[in-house]
Amino acid sequence: MPLTAAVAVAVAAGLDLAVAEPPARVHPVALLGRLLSHADRSWSHPRLVGVALAGLVPLGFAGLAAGVVAAGATLSPWGGALLAGLVLFSTTSLRMLLDAVREVTRAAETDLDAAREALRALAGRDASTLDAAHVRSAAVESAAENLADGLVAPLAAFAVCAPVSVPLAAAAAAWVKGVNTLDSMFGYRTNPVGWAPARLDDAVMWLPARLAAALLAVAVAEFSLPLSPRVRTLAHRPPSPNSGWPMATMAAVLPARLVKPGVYDLDPASDAADTRLPTTADAMQAVRVTNRAGLLAFALAGVVAWS
Repeated sequence: MPLTAAVAVAVAAGLDLAVAEPPARVHPVALLGRLLSHADRSWSHPRLVGVALAGLVPLGFAGLAAGVVAAGATLSPWGGALLAGLVLFSTTSLRMLLDAVREVTRAAETDLDAAREALRALAGRDASTLDAAHVRSAAVESAAENLADGLVAPLAAFAVCAPVSVPLAAAAAAWVKGVNTLDSMFGYRTNPVGWAPARLDDAVMWLPARLAAALLAVAVAEFSLPLSPRVRTLAHRPPSPNSGWPMATMAAVLPARLVKPGVYDLDPASDAADTRLPTTADAMQAVRVTNRAGLLAFALAGVVAWS
């Protein structure tokens, strides 16, 4: 029933706006993370462990979501829609992301140590030596990247599967979130367990990253921006095959340089010296643009789910 799928998207969007996140003690993704933390140790065959985790964990998370929604739908289609909305709410995040970026940006003005500490909620990099401008850059980069993996990816999975069934759509969103959670926890070059989760996440995020870049461009009415030669060049500078697309688009939208020292420098001008690192005003503009792009993502998912 297409209307129930669209209602589920509306429920997720409304809950995100109203409460941002479920409480950590009952948040399904937080519970999954705590469960997976037991696998973060030395293994005799770490790559095989990683393959097993990548194959089984997202599938189990998806099966749980599908079962909950299907059980609700047997009682009432609207009960299924409500539960699907709760699943989608648990697998997406917009308001909390934007609140975290605002917190880092404001702290960078008055308390750099506090800003560096707050940045840990957004970016897994060593911020101990970053100045205020580089802290703001990291926050802006995280806003763009997390728009893709924390919102667009599960929404897209839900919307694509919704015309088939609402339980399947909920399962798809949960599966994507399971993949992303595994990558976040284990997908580091220094962790051999993370090889398979990272490769799977690269494949899953290929389309959502580029869709997020397109939404950022639409949010500022620069529709062809992700296809511009400069953005396409910058998108390939980060080592990830996907994260560079929304980050490069954001750099061009502001415009401002987004820099991870020693890793990449996304300078929207041909001469990096001509472009500043993000100011406080730039970072706040990034929050507004990301918010508009996120609301567009919810709206697009609702329309596709209803079709």
